[in-house]
Amino acid sequence: MRIEETGFPEVKILTPQRFSDQRGWFAETWNRRSFVEDGMSVDFVQDNVSHTGPKGVIRGLHYQADPCAQAKLVQVLRGRVLDVVVDIRRSAPTFGRHVMVELDAASGHMLYVPRGFAHGFCTLEEDVLFAYKVSDYYAPLNDRAILWSDPDLDIPWPVDQAKIIVSAKDGAAPRLQHATGLF
Repeated sequence: MRIEETGFPEVKILTPQRFSDQRGWFAETWNRRSFVEDGMSVDFVQDNVSHTGPKGVIRGLHYQADPCAQAKLVQVLRGRVLDVVVDIRRSAPTFGRHVMVELDAASGHMLYVPRGFAHGFCTLEEDVLFAYKVSDYYAPLNDRAILWSDPDLDIPWPVDQAKIIVSAKDGAAPRLQHATGLF
């Protein structure tokens, strides 16, 4: 597996090796031993998949507060997204900054998002299938979001803001300066 740095040393782009033949390809997307060897000691407990039909949908920016904070390993199984990660660790020099990574099914790139970061994505195509492993179970009482359009975050979403589709929950999320359960 090839591992690349992002603007945050803790957030990694992972590209599994694909073994191809006339039938297609095979890739190992997670191996506990390999992750530990690469400094990413995490035990995943739940797998999630989301389907998004329209292009221009934003999901996020989501996180779970302690004691149920989640690390995530995300990948696109069909389509293409712009994935965004925001540092929400108050003591970090990168607090409030973001990194953006394009993920698509064709490349197989995955993104490792450790605890202490909010996560979201924008669909760049129709009919996106997005998968993620998480290190803690969904905990509704610890579920949090930050407003995707927070001007303090200054995220350049690649879609006309008048055409963006968001859930009611994400549209009503607080700005970072008012968010609770930060790290």
